[in-house]
Amino acid sequence: MTAASGAAVLQQTLLRRALAARDPGRLHLSFDVAVIERYRALPGAQLLRTRTVGRIAVPGKWSVDVGIAEGIAEGTADGEGQVHLPFTDLVDRVPEDEWPHWVAHLVEAPASRAFLQMRMSAAACIDDGDTVPWERGAD
Repeated sequence: MTAASGAAVLQQTLLRRALAARDPGRLHLSFDVAVIERYRALPGAQLLRTRTVGRIAVPGKWSVDVGIAEGIAEGTADGEGQVHLPFTDLVDRVPEDEWPHWVAHLVEAPASRAFLQMRMSAAACIDDGDTVPWERGAD
């Protein structure tokens, strides 16, 4: 097991809890902080924050709380960094017609394009070469 500190320890705890409960909705998705700009321009919308937590609210309609990833200090220019929230909050608290906006600001995690394609289609077959032993350091 690798050493972890700060947010990494909490992310590992969230993953353990999600696994134990078999509830992937607890897992967080990350978005570019620019996702909130749409709501600055929306009449009546409220954007509130501390140093590490924010809320986007359209009074009488919906609101959602987001984590503010380290590195987005108070007073920094927007467009720097990320916000995050659990998948279930995105589904349950953000209106469905807003989802495409959030999807457009998703921060991609490092991933295998071929594996993602393979998992998106049950009949997918990806041929990216011969199989080889998985040697240490060959990633």
